[in-house]
Amino acid sequence: MVQEYTSPVRVYEFPFEMVMEAYEKRFPTCKMIPAFLGSDITYDYKSDDGAIHIVERRCRLNVDAPYLIRKMAGVDHAIFIQRNSLNRLNRTLKIEAWNESFSSRLIIKEHCYYSVHPNNPNWTLFEQDASLDVVSFFGFEVAVEKLAIKAYTSNLKKGKEIIMYYINELIAEGKTSFPLFQDSEGRPRSVSYLEKQNKDVARRDSNQETQAENGETKKVESNDNIDKPTKEIDADDLVEDEISKNPVNIEKVVDPPPVQEFKLDEAYIARYLGNLSMKEENHLMQLRRRFQVAHVGKMPSEAVMLRFLRARDVNLDKAFEMLKNSLHWRRTHHVDTILDTWKPPDQLLEYYPGGWHYNDKEGRPVYIVRLGTMDFKGLLKTVGEDGFVKHVVSINEEGLKKCREATEIYAKPITNWTLIIDLEGLSMRHLWRPGVRAVLRIIEVVQANYPETMSRLLIIRAPKVFVVLWTLLYPFIDENSRKKFLIYTGDDYQGPGGLEDYLMKEYIPNFLGGPCECHLPVGKVVPKSFYKFEPTGESNWMETDLYHTGQVVKGTPHEVIITVTEAECVITWDFDVIEGDCVFQLLRHKRPREATNLTSCLGDTSITKQSIRPGIDAQVVERPITCAQGDSLQGTHICQQAGVYILQWKYSNAITNVRQTVKAQNKSKIMYYYEVLPSKDYKGSMSSLSSNQSRFSQLSILTGTISNGMTNSSSASNSSC
Repeated sequence: MVQEYTSPVRVYEFPFEMVMEAYEKRFPTCKMIPAFLGSDITYDYKSDDGAIHIVERRCRLNVDAPYLIRKMAGVDHAIFIQRNSLNRLNRTLKIEAWNESFSSRLIIKEHCYYSVHPNNPNWTLFEQDASLDVVSFFGFEVAVEKLAIKAYTSNLKKGKEIIMYYINELIAEGKTSFPLFQDSEGRPRSVSYLEKQNKDVARRDSNQETQAENGETKKVESNDNIDKPTKEIDADDLVEDEISKNPVNIEKVVDPPPVQEFKLDEAYIARYLGNLSMKEENHLMQLRRRFQVAHVGKMPSEAVMLRFLRARDVNLDKAFEMLKNSLHWRRTHHVDTILDTWKPPDQLLEYYPGGWHYNDKEGRPVYIVRLGTMDFKGLLKTVGEDGFVKHVVSINEEGLKKCREATEIYAKPITNWTLIIDLEGLSMRHLWRPGVRAVLRIIEVVQANYPETMSRLLIIRAPKVFVVLWTLLYPFIDENSRKKFLIYTGDDYQGPGGLEDYLMKEYIPNFLGGPCECHLPVGKVVPKSFYKFEPTGESNWMETDLYHTGQVVKGTPHEVIITVTEAECVITWDFDVIEGDCVFQLLRHKRPREATNLTSCLGDTSITKQSIRPGIDAQVVERPITCAQGDSLQGTHICQQAGVYILQWKYSNAITNVRQTVKAQNKSKIMYYYEVLPSKDYKGSMSSLSSNQSRFSQLSILTGTISNGMTNSSSASNSSC
């Protein structure tokens, strides 16, 4: 397989002629490259006017390889051919190099190009790319490939140092001025990120001015492509016939004016991306080139591409596929404009205990969420799963915006943030199956579309029950993210080794023992009057919400038919009584075929057309429980045999009459969730935390009163059906 490498553009803040003088001082040997043993000139051509100078050298390089490989190859050094084509008129130098040794087994090609800076004629650009193809090498193909890559990487790092070393020598000798060739002009081969950005801005401003003069108001967007220069006849074409007469020159040695293409320069990488390995630099530019060819629409920034590359261990194909899917997701759900077009519901702003809080010691934005005090269940039932996921997406988009702002403020690359999760108050009431399912969906969305945006995650005041939650979530969190988790129990987060290692002491929140006043919303129970019962008429943002809604009319129960295909399956449910009173029970139909005929599919649920009579049509397997307005009920039931089961809610005004606090009604409203789990999935799942017993949420108004009734129900849960 051919390995290709492309280096970022280097900038020498010296004239082209001075850089060329420094470059020539490398030959015939270079003391800064011990592996370079020497070179002999095999071909030398100069045009009559001196504008074109072509030199071909036969270079000897020491073979830095294990003794066994050198012994089998029978050589102590390798021969490389290097052809330099200097065009003083265009102020360009093209360098081509290829291996002569083992050319039938190993193919190495390298291209380098010196040209003038597109915006400053007194600066010089350097570009470099190479390819490696190990055809066969005595069974040592992998080892030889690694050695070749190692050698190329080493020489790549030394390249700029060598030129600067000889430039400093010239300066020390007092040689700082070099005359330009007569009628010479710079011809930039490529354009760097900053130069391209300036050109795009200038072109956009020019277009807008032209439109303003013509009375047009249409907005013009910048284009990632730059105009291609037209081909001209120059000195390269004039000497082509003469050069081609020499048999050494198989192809034209001096290219015609090349088409400008976009490349990253070292200054931009250092300023906005940070220290990158050669593999990251190379694959980043290859990934951008792929999107230039395949992507239609907005080009993702280099910082975004780098995050996706690192999320896939710098695998180009996997990163391309992941980023392509994410871009499609962003377009489908209009994520690019979510901060401008979407406003979180008031209930989220009031009851969601999370927000941004200054920056850490390295300048990264800090986000704090007090998960232990959050009524996650209430928020889900108020804004729906889609609404909650959308809120998390907006938080991530805001985080990316804050990272860009921090990059400008601190003048260094900041591409991720620090997340602090306070778990004080976390209990079993947070660990219910719909909530865990929503959390898993959030993890899936964030990992697929916001990889490498979290520098570290500090979990503070983790209680014992966190072990259960972590066991459930651990398999769904990718390995790179798991490495960033730091878990503190009790007061371990205080003092050295805790928050002070990451936050400035004056920025530690007061509720975590610090001096900083933190104005995050305090988590509290969401009133059930906020629960979303009536459909909004709007399509869901991403998927269907977890919860269903239903009305229980006097004389007409609300029933859900569940078909269980195998024994030992587990039915789980979770519902809230939004309005009125009702009686809940679980039944198993005595005539499954008849029950199936009575149902009509409505969305994700099957509702009976007529009431099923307990004791006549069906057997009671979970004893009736009377629930008042505001009550919450969670439960599970192990099905000892396959069959058709019915979740049934009947209207009741028993509790209302006893309390005499509200006027009797003729209907009730419920919000419910249910799921059927195979036995193999049930063991160790969140539902099993209830020990197979039906129980009410701790948020229930009558928890203490109704829990006694659930004790009796537990025996039915464990009994054979």
